[in-house]
Amino acid sequence: YVRWTEKRNMRAFQDLIAAKKIDVSYLTTHTFKLDDVPKAYDMIMEKAEHFIGILIEYDTAQDVGKAATKIPIMPSRSFTKRPAVSIGFIGAGSYAQSYLLPNIPKGRDVILKGVMTASSTGSRSVADRFGFEYCCSDPKDILENNDINTVFVASRHDSHGGYVMESLKAGKNVFVEKPLCLSQEEFEEIKGLALAPGAPLLMVGYNRRFAPLTEVLRQQVSTGTMSMVYRVNAGAIPADSWIQDPQFGGGRILGEVCHFVDYLTFMNGSLPVSVHAVAMEDASHLNDTVVVGLKYANGSAGGIYYFANGSKQLYKEHIEVYRQGTTVLLKDFSELIAYGAGKPQKKKLISQDKGQKKEVRAFLESIKTGRPPCIAVEEILNASEVTFGIVESIRTGSVVHW
Repeated sequence: YVRWTEKRNMRAFQDLIAAKKIDVSYLTTHTFKLDDVPKAYDMIMEKAEHFIGILIEYDTAQDVGKAATKIPIMPSRSFTKRPAVSIGFIGAGSYAQSYLLPNIPKGRDVILKGVMTASSTGSRSVADRFGFEYCCSDPKDILENNDINTVFVASRHDSHGGYVMESLKAGKNVFVEKPLCLSQEEFEEIKGLALAPGAPLLMVGYNRRFAPLTEVLRQQVSTGTMSMVYRVNAGAIPADSWIQDPQFGGGRILGEVCHFVDYLTFMNGSLPVSVHAVAMEDASHLNDTVVVGLKYANGSAGGIYYFANGSKQLYKEHIEVYRQGTTVLLKDFSELIAYGAGKPQKKKLISQDKGQKKEVRAFLESIKTGRPPCIAVEEILNASEVTFGIVESIRTGSVVHW
C-alpha cells in the first residue's frame, strides 16, 4: 500500500502531459503581448468574447538586466577594532529563528552581517527582525564577503555539504545544523578540509551534549566504560516528505540519528569502533524504525532505539546510563533520576532545555578566545561516519568496523 498524495497526483499529471496523453492546449483561448494587457482586462470585464485561459506574452529577446541580489538593511557599522565574530547566515527557517538567532549575543565583538534564505521576502524579514546589515539571494554574497568570518548553515539537508566545503575553503568558521552532509564523497572532502593544519572551526549542531541535565548526568557517572541506552519515540513522517527523500533530506538516519550517535560518544568519552544495525521492514523501505548497536574503544556498549511506529502520547527521548553500580535516567531533557547506593536523586527543570543556547555561545566563545573547539573535529566527523555505517549495516546485514 502506497499513499496517493497530492504530490504524487501532480507528478502523474505532469507525466501524462509529457507523454502527450493529455492535451491542455485548448484551455488557452487568447494570447496578449505584455504591452496589450489592458486590452485583456477590458475583454474580461466587458465579457466581449468567450475565454478560458489568457496568456501574457513577454519579449524574451529583450535584455531586462540582472536584479539586485544584495539589499542593504542598515549602514555598515564602523569599529575601531574589527569584531571577533562577523556572521553570515545561509538559511534561516523556523528552527534557526527559534533556537539559533535568538541565542547569538550581539555586541561590539559579535555582529550579524548578512542573511540569505530560500525566498527574498524571507531574507528581508529575517534581516529586519534580527538586525542584519544586509539580506541577499545569492550565497556568494555570504561566502565571498571578506568581512564575514563565520557562516551559519541552516538550509535544507542536501545543501549542507556544499556550503560547508565552500565556507572552509574560504577560510571561514562554520556552524552547520545536522547533518554535516549526505554523501560519502562530500564527507571525504570535508574531512580533508577540516583536518588540514590551521583549518577554521567546524561545528555541527549537536546541542544535546550542552543540555543542563546532560551536565548533571556526566557528574553522576563521569566517563569511562559504561552501558548506554538511547530510545527515541520519533513518530512517523510521510514517505513523500522531503526529509525521507534520499536526495534532498537523506532519510532519518543521516538526518537525525547522528544526534544520538554524538550524544553517546560524548557520554562515554571514546569513539565507536563498530556498529551493527537492523531496521524493521516496511512497505516504503524508509528504515526509520531502527535498532543500532555500538561498541566503543574504551569497552563501552551503546544502543540507539529509533522508532517511528510509537504512540504520540509517549515523550520523545529517554536515556539510561549504567556504570559501576549507578544508573541514571534522563527523560526528554526535562527530568533526571539517579539511582545509586542511597536514596534516588531527582532533578526536574521547569521547561525542557536541549542545550541550544549554550551550544551557540560555546561556539562563538571558541572563535573569540581561540580556545579549542567545543566539540572536537574528530568527534564531529565520526558522528557522520557512524551514520553512514548504520545505513551500510542495514543494507548488508553485517557489522561495520573502523
